[in-house]
Amino acid sequence: MPARTDVSQAVYSVSQLNREARQILESGFPPLWVMGELSNFTRAASGHWYFTLKDAHAQVRCAMFRNRNQGLSLRPDNGLQVQLRAQVSLYENRGEFQLIADQMQPAGEGALRMAFEALKARLAAEGLFEASRKRPLPTHPHTIGVITSPTGAALRDILHVLNRRYPAARVVLYPVAVQGVDAAPQIIRALELAGVRREIDVLILARGGGSLEDLWAFNLEEVARAINAFPLPIVTGVGHEIDFTIADFVSDLRAPTPSAAAESVVPDGTDLMRRFRQSEARLAHLTHQRLDRDRLRIQQLSHRLGQCHPERRLEHQRQALDELESRLHRAMRYRLDRTTQRLTVQQARLWAERPLLRLRRGREQLQHLRQALDRSMAGRLAHQASQLANLSRALGSVSPLGTLERGYAIVKRLPDGAVVHAAAQACPGSQVQVHLHQGLLTCLVETSTDL
Repeated sequence: MPARTDVSQAVYSVSQLNREARQILESGFPPLWVMGELSNFTRAASGHWYFTLKDAHAQVRCAMFRNRNQGLSLRPDNGLQVQLRAQVSLYENRGEFQLIADQMQPAGEGALRMAFEALKARLAAEGLFEASRKRPLPTHPHTIGVITSPTGAALRDILHVLNRRYPAARVVLYPVAVQGVDAAPQIIRALELAGVRREIDVLILARGGGSLEDLWAFNLEEVARAINAFPLPIVTGVGHEIDFTIADFVSDLRAPTPSAAAESVVPDGTDLMRRFRQSEARLAHLTHQRLDRDRLRIQQLSHRLGQCHPERRLEHQRQALDELESRLHRAMRYRLDRTTQRLTVQQARLWAERPLLRLRRGREQLQHLRQALDRSMAGRLAHQASQLANLSRALGSVSPLGTLERGYAIVKRLPDGAVVHAAAQACPGSQVQVHLHQGLLTCLVETSTDL
């Protein structure tokens, strides 16, 4: 681009203008989705696609290069409504505004497919598809529930398979619409009704094939959560083998078709009958073997019984019983005699040791002992009184109290309390204490003279 100092004076070449316009467009618009109708569709020898995308009021040129269109299952054609994921650009050589597409899908189904993938990812993150949540199917169901259209081919296929494989099963139909705006609410109500009634052992949710829009009721979140909350095992058979719905991922088992769903919930009656006949034959064989063994055993026991007749065994047992009875009588008689003898001896000892006689003797001995005790105490007291009088007289003869009573005194030096025997022991000016027959005197020594 040439240098310029004034925008109004700048001069572009056509190629410069187109290049700068392309850069502005590509940087100003992120990749986006555009919906419209295909027209003027052309496949170049190089493998690139060129076409026009239009609606009722405008159109835009588009290109989709070979490396982007090779993996598409969609076969584009004029008049087809599609959705493009494209980058806004400009074809510089002709100065044409265009879209460079990298994805293409049918318009209606594409939006549904995007919603399908978003819901699938969200429910998978919540764990609704985990294998640990799948419940096992009953091996021999008594009653099978079916939620489907009462007029569709799916119901006829299911009933035909059930009647062929397992005619003993009872079938309960919960009729619903399987397509349209009323389908999802009716399916949810049927699931709730079957869950409340609990009259079935397993449930089949099915419908025939169709487009993604036809099967959309089985891709709704509320239907998926109703299936997840259903309290019994549930099998889905929706569409054809290549069709997958959100209901298939949430259910306990996904069958590729309604017929396959019916086959999965019941055993093969023919195989059951064959196994039953085999079991019956085996049981009959085992019964015959058991009867033969029991018959042989009875013969052996009969032979042994003949060798040892019950009547002879009873005679021996009666004789042994008589012998035991005789021994029992003798033992009882001996025990009775011994007991009588011991009782006689005990009675004699009891008579000799009569309580009243022993009590009378005890009273007499007690009286004698009491009298002897009184005499002994009186003599002991008299002897002790005599000894006390003698000791009192002897004590009085040597007691200082008698001396004091005759007018003598005891003198003690103060403060040590030593007895004064000589005048020299009491110095003048000291104090002495004089013990008289009655009372004490405290005296001051004025003089002391030895005699």
